[in-house]
Formats: sequence, structure tokens, C-alpha cells
Amino acid sequence: MAWKRKISGGALATIGYLLSPLSWWNDAFVNIPLALVFAWLVSFFYKPAFAPSLILGYWLTNVLGLVLMHKGARQMLPEKQPPNLRRELLTDVIVSLIYTGVIAALIKLEILKPFAGYFNSR
Repeated sequence: MAWKRKISGGALATIGYLLSPLSWWNDAFVNIPLALVFAWLVSFFYKPAFAPSLILGYWLTNVLGLVLMHKGARQMLPEKQPPNLRRELLTDVIVSLIYTGVIAALIKLEILKPFAGYFNSR
């Protein structure tokens, strides 16, 4: 049924949009908090892994968001659309790498740090 495909595609696209780097507010309220929780969990077991796991978590949320958005949009569109998956994936990866550079800079400036680091005095 076409309406079920459109509803499920719309839901996927909405979740993807919330995770994607395409809105100005999502990083502050969705991606960075998810990546930070991921990094806190990883650094709980291995403290030196905080920065790499924060970057990895952030990158994964962005890529997942873009992929879900494309999948949802594809489900909502008619089947006659020719897929150009390679180009879409390349675009997703490039945009995510740019945003990852921003997160790496925030870590280097110590704006983002392990949870306990916010409470330690210098």
C-alpha cells in the first residue's frame, strides 16, 4: 500500500533529519549530546578514548541521519527514481567529515571534555 510506504518513509526521513547536520539546532540538542553520552560510556571503561569516541559518535549520528533521511525520501518517492547511491553516500561522508572537524576543534579547545573534567578545578 502506497500510504504505508509514505508514512514509514516520512518517519524515517524525520528521524534522519533530526540526526542529520542539515538543521542549525540539531547539533546542540541531538547529535552532540548523543555523541557525548557515547563518549562518556566509552571513557568510563578507557579514559584516553574520550576524544576519539566523541568524534566517532558524532560522526556516526550525522551519517546515520543522512542515510535515514535519504532512505525515507526514497520510500516516499515513486519507484521510478533511478538510484545514485554512490554519489549520495559520498556527499554524506564529506558533509560528516566537515562537521567532524568542528567537533575535533571543540575538543582541542576543551569546550567538550570527559564528564568528570567539567567538575575538576585546574
